[in-house]
Amino acid sequence: MFIDEARILVKAGDGGNGCLAFRREKYIPRGGPSGGDGGHGGDVVLISTEQENTLLKFRFNPEHKAERGRHGEGSNCTGAAGRSIEILVPVGTIVYDEANGERLYDFTKPGENFRVARGGKGGKGNARFASSTHQVPTEHEPGRPGEERRLRLELKLLADVGLVGFPNAGKSTLISRISAARPKIADYPFTTLEPSLGVVQLDGFRTFVVADIPGLIEGAHSGHGLGIQFLRHIERTRLLAHMVDVSEATGRDPVHDFEIIMSELASFSDELVRKPMIVVASKIDAAQDPERCAALRALAESRGLPYFEISSVTGEGLDTLKYAIADRVLSTPQE
Repeated sequence: MFIDEARILVKAGDGGNGCLAFRREKYIPRGGPSGGDGGHGGDVVLISTEQENTLLKFRFNPEHKAERGRHGEGSNCTGAAGRSIEILVPVGTIVYDEANGERLYDFTKPGENFRVARGGKGGKGNARFASSTHQVPTEHEPGRPGEERRLRLELKLLADVGLVGFPNAGKSTLISRISAARPKIADYPFTTLEPSLGVVQLDGFRTFVVADIPGLIEGAHSGHGLGIQFLRHIERTRLLAHMVDVSEATGRDPVHDFEIIMSELASFSDELVRKPMIVVASKIDAAQDPERCAALRALAESRGLPYFEISSVTGEGLDTLKYAIADRVLSTPQE
């Protein structure tokens, strides 16, 4: 199951209390105060890893608490520090403070770590308060509480190219033909229920990552179909490939389909509409009316968008599309 949003509670360890003690030992006539300090509480640290690709585990384990520090002891013994805990999150996770909505950290590379909750300091024992004028101190401090936060984790997949379009526009078939990804493919709408990634390899050790997201329909911004909840996964992409089914089987106008998807993208984010985009006419092997392709080509040219025609079934146009995408991806700086 693919989960891309979760809410968790993190609690750093409290600091241990300082100790109140005096030395009463034989042959030490002036023992004096000997209360040790409390140990510091453990921290809560988030670490990004490529071994995780979903936030599912946080649905079943929403609370994460570090160990508290031990209290100080006599003979000037400092309490042991509490153990910190490390929480693994997928690369692409964004951490928000749920209380105020502040974005705390954005994990974009594996191995990054962020201390999200700091452990409390240990309290001072009474030995710390001894002086020449205050030789019998009874003061000692309690440990400081560790930080506690409620967090919202949001996962955005890291990909170079995002495939958008109506359900059954051929997105899953395309990604299965140009990469090693094997998404579910069927002849009914909403076959793709969760985003999937595919790595496309070209000559010269060139590669790029394609993200296939569930299809959009008219009114997706209002929750129709699967809604627009998965569009966050293409916000980081360098290029959008807008796939339009030009076959007669849809019974719809390809130009109208293009405009509907653009409207849904705009309702989610103006930045998505401004991203570099190419138009891909899919299923040309089943397109009997050449006017459907011609109208879509004219629309792309009027918007200054590159236009390609492909058939994932016969393989027509796939190589041209792959190399055109690679050229545009490698020439576009990553956000």
